[in-house]
Formats: sequence, structure tokens, C-alpha cells
Amino acid sequence: MLLIPCPYCGERAESEFSYGGEAHIARPADPEKTSDADWADYLYTRTNTKGVYFERWMHAHGCRRWFNIARHTVSYDILAVYETGAPPPKFDTKSEV
Repeated sequence: MLLIPCPYCGERAESEFSYGGEAHIARPADPEKTSDADWADYLYTRTNTKGVYFERWMHAHGCRRWFNIARHTVSYDILAVYETGAPPPKFDTKSEV
């Protein structure tokens, strides 16, 4: 089982959390003028990288707060945990852990 370090409650089991998808996806600035293709890209296209990946998580069975995690998709190592709205930490996103 993956242990996730909630920045507000401390380390807890993965079963207490809800996955929220890729972090740092910018919403279109003017939704009324956004094409259907651009909306589809915003809603469904994700990077799906092999390496460091930035994710959103919510502590559903705890503080119920959202936060971000930098996790390596091959090793599952959690490299950083940071608050929503904070810039992502700098990593070589192609590196192997």
C-alpha cells in the first residue's frame, strides 16, 4: 500500500485519499470562445509521462483538503508534497529514480 504524506495531517494510507488527476492544468482563459477541440484537449489530454508526474490528491477521510504530489511513475516514489497553488518543485521529469 502506498503511504501518502498529507501536508496537513501527516503520513496516511492511500485508501484515505482520492486521486484528482494531473496537477497544473490551466483552464482556458475565455471559455465562451474556446473551440470544441480545445475543450476536448483541456478535459482529456494528459501528459502520461514515464518519470516525475505532478498529481492532485484530496485527503477524503481526513482533513478533506487538496494538495499536490510529485511522484515517479515507475518507482512510485513520492518526491515532494506541496500545497495547491504553489509552483511545482523543479525535477528532471525524464530521470529514472
